[in-house]
Amino acid sequence: MEHARLQRNHIDLRQLKMFLIPCSCGTTFAVAPGFDHKGTGWSRYLKCPGCGKRHDPKNRLLSIGYQREGYWRVDNC
Repeated sequence: MEHARLQRNHIDLRQLKMFLIPCSCGTTFAVAPGFDHKGTGWSRYLKCPGCGKRHDPKNRLLSIGYQREGYWRVDNC
């Protein structure tokens, strides 16, 4: 019974991903992988929380994934 409960609560760490967007102002911010699946075409441009500059995320995304060892690492760089 305990084993079944642990399996239900287990998170596949390979599924934990996010994208980092570096800005020229020095701020780097993150978005979830599915950020562009909702909203209109205008919403795909992401606003930097530091300076307000809009970014087209299709140009400069760093894909990072969570590693089993307990840290985030850049994928496919």
